[in-house]
Amino acid sequence: MILLAEKIERQNETYFGTLPVTVKRNAYGRQLGSFHTEGEFKPIGTVPMTFIRAPYVKKVSPGAEITAEVGGKIVGVKYKNQIAVSFHPELDDDMRIHEALIHLG
Repeated sequence: MILLAEKIERQNETYFGTLPVTVKRNAYGRQLGSFHTEGEFKPIGTVPMTFIRAPYVKKVSPGAEITAEVGGKIVGVKYKNQIAVSFHPELDDDMRIHEALIHLG
């Protein structure tokens, strides 16, 4: 998410900048602020979500679609052929987010 974001709060530098969102880095705190939960990921359904020093989306620009929120914070977005999430789907056994990314092609 940080690599793709057009804007990173309190940081002048961006990386790829292909996703029309503003993100807040390490929004949940340091490593000790890591947590696991389950939440709705549109259109897949409820998925496991493991957050480690996670960012969240502060602002979504036109064209980007919110796909997941946790505790009122945006943690998943889709834009054209890109999916970005604040959590680590690779750390759980559920492959549906990976499958959705493959089918965006």
